[in-house]
Amino acid sequence: MLAYYVEWHIREAWRELMFADIDPVAPAQRSQLALDKEVSHTVDDGTPAHSFSTLMAELGAIVRNTCRTPAAGPEAPTFDIVTTPNATQRHALDLIKQIRP
Repeated sequence: MLAYYVEWHIREAWRELMFADIDPVAPAQRSQLALDKEVSHTVDDGTPAHSFSTLMAELGAIVRNTCRTPAAGPEAPTFDIVTTPNATQRHALDLIKQIRP
């Protein structure tokens, strides 16, 4: 149940990035903004509009790689490199930070 609650809050925060921007319990009338997104497949700033799953896949590209010098043995020290989020990923993460219980 907690996972559904968290997902609902994330979907609300990401509404501007996704195709769906209507209230799920309201009568089925799509807003002009939603219709524009569907036709252009972009959001206001011109970046691609996403579904929940494509936005999650976009965020899945952020990774942490543990690296070691190629010629070093298995006991050699390692270091981590974290992928720098692109503009879409950064915007999505910033929107999540705005979620308040």
